[in-house]
Amino acid sequence: MSKIRFLVLGAAAGGGLPQWNCNCANCAAARDPSSGLSPQTQSSLAVSVDGDNWAIFNASPDIRQQIQQTPQLHPKALRQSPIRSIVITNADVDHIGGLLTVREKQPFKLFATSAIEKVLDGNPIFRVLDPDHVTRQTIRLDSDFSPLEGLQVRIFAVPGKVALFLEEGEPELGLEGEQTIGVEFTAGGKRAYYIPGCATLPDWLAERIRGADLVFFDGTLFANDEMVKAGTGAKTGQRMGHMSIDGPDGSLAQLSSLNIGRLVYVHINNTNPIWRNGPERAAVEAAGFAVGCDGMEIELA
Repeated sequence: MSKIRFLVLGAAAGGGLPQWNCNCANCAAARDPSSGLSPQTQSSLAVSVDGDNWAIFNASPDIRQQIQQTPQLHPKALRQSPIRSIVITNADVDHIGGLLTVREKQPFKLFATSAIEKVLDGNPIFRVLDPDHVTRQTIRLDSDFSPLEGLQVRIFAVPGKVALFLEEGEPELGLEGEQTIGVEFTAGGKRAYYIPGCATLPDWLAERIRGADLVFFDGTLFANDEMVKAGTGAKTGQRMGHMSIDGPDGSLAQLSSLNIGRLVYVHINNTNPIWRNGPERAAVEAAGFAVGCDGMEIELA
């Protein structure tokens, strides 16, 4: 294998952009065709080594729309799909909700950790995925597996928390285990990472991704108290299990020192000012980082 193709299916966080019940500045602009800000769907990444067969990382509730707007994922026969597998990185609704859409007895493999599988097994609605067609495979931390022929990846724990709908009281924040994972890709001596959810960047994780050629990273909020100040929510980014972009402990400062070839922010909340031109987006771009968007394609060769 000499190259991997990455295709951002959805760059937004849960709720997408615009969010159905929000009229913040970003959501209002995304509804206005003249604003220059295009609507964005919920967090998902497609990966291929040949351009014909694809693995989907996270099944967004918007997966039907994402497939529709991505010709590479259209069926090529009466009943067919180039999607060979789906890999789930955590059990949040914006990453598992789309599994209910891909229930039409189409063969594919479903990869998840035992912790995420437990969540799926605990909700009978996911039984719509016919086991005669959807093959389940448990993936283990720090172990290699192949979601596509010719593609070897490895998963690892990143700091996070349990999914919102599993919270009972105050959840443990920064929890490292099977409930939130990152994905490592290697090809032709190059490395890439997909980390759409991350609460902190401990030294071990910084060293792991140091010098990588490409990193898709959690860009949920620019500032920790962003939603509180915007009046759209009462929780900080830290409470939601996401590290902020800004500040001395933010991802922008910390990742800037790791000699990463290309960094793309994904899983971006509807309130995040980096969606539009302004000082926040300028700071991100001045540091050499990109703001992810639906349809962004990157080839690592």
